[in-house]
Amino acid sequence: MGSSGGVVSVDEAAAHPALALVSGPAAGVVGAARLARLAGIENAISLDMGGTSTDVCLISAGSAGRAAEREVAGLPVRLPTVDLQTVGAGGGSIVWRDSGGALRVGPESAGAEPGPACYGGGGERPTVTDANLLLGRLPARIAGALELDERAAEGALDGIDPEEAVAVVNAEMLRALRLVSVERGHDPRDFALIAFGGAGPLHACALAEELGIETVLVPAAAGVLSALGLAVGDERRDRVESFVRPLEEAGELPSAGEADLRYAGQSFELTVPLEHDLAGAFHRAHEARYGYADPARPVELVAVRTAEMRPGPDLALPSAEPLKAEGPARIELEGATCWLPPGWVGVRDGTSSTLRVTKVSRKRGNSGP
Repeated sequence: MGSSGGVVSVDEAAAHPALALVSGPAAGVVGAARLARLAGIENAISLDMGGTSTDVCLISAGSAGRAAEREVAGLPVRLPTVDLQTVGAGGGSIVWRDSGGALRVGPESAGAEPGPACYGGGGERPTVTDANLLLGRLPARIAGALELDERAAEGALDGIDPEEAVAVVNAEMLRALRLVSVERGHDPRDFALIAFGGAGPLHACALAEELGIETVLVPAAAGVLSALGLAVGDERRDRVESFVRPLEEAGELPSAGEADLRYAGQSFELTVPLEHDLAGAFHRAHEARYGYADPARPVELVAVRTAEMRPGPDLALPSAEPLKAEGPARIELEGATCWLPPGWVGVRDGTSSTLRVTKVSRKRGNSGP
């Protein structure tokens, strides 16, 4: 899987390994986008919470957003990538207090070894997974027949309220979710949240409630959705052509793809889909992102981005037994656990293995909302 969300050949990846720097998270976004499409949802936000970090990405009109560059290990990589935002918040993230006594979570992680204290692998420091276990949101036995040690979790979290630990890690993830939505001119209430990774479904409803999102999708294969995304990903080869000239002097442009545009004199660009009225599309995008537009100001074309695509295989999810649960409730899936807080209902209708979780509408009384 290439970082831009398309499958490349082994030879291409070996010759240009930078193409695959964020391949795992990118594959998760591809899987989330396909899952949303099957559920009839075009606009969604993917939430991939694993053991060490959480990756989020906005999916609009069925497609993941892409960025022209990103940093990896502090180094700039100017290659197309799925527009992921990452925070150091995972199930194995260490819970600790700073010098002022404030509770913090991450970015340090217990890792696979020794892992959270409750895994029984010798870990002694408190983690988010330990907190979820003590709150009753994890079963005594998880995937792989691993028995969780509640007493070890209690010892690790000695003096730390597990509710507070979960609230802190949720705040970290909310920061990333707002970055890809609110701070870019999108109302998260217009999107569904797709929760995956081993820990994502444990926190999704609380995050959705903070953002006003009323629908959460949880795939049965939540723990391995990145692998599913890789299996059904489109073959994709990206091409970037530089221009750096006034838009009116660019000449004929491709009919499909994206353009990097900016007002003359600006240092940063906005990427918009190619269309007949490209300047108008840029003005609208600029107003949505920054709150203003200046149609009288010259627009500069920086680059045009196109991609050669070959569709991947169709995705057909297996059916599963019908299910309905009302929060507070814990739903155990094959590779993850979903927690439903009060006020949320999870339904699986039997035609798919995906769990659809919705917020129960609050009824207004005579005294107001």
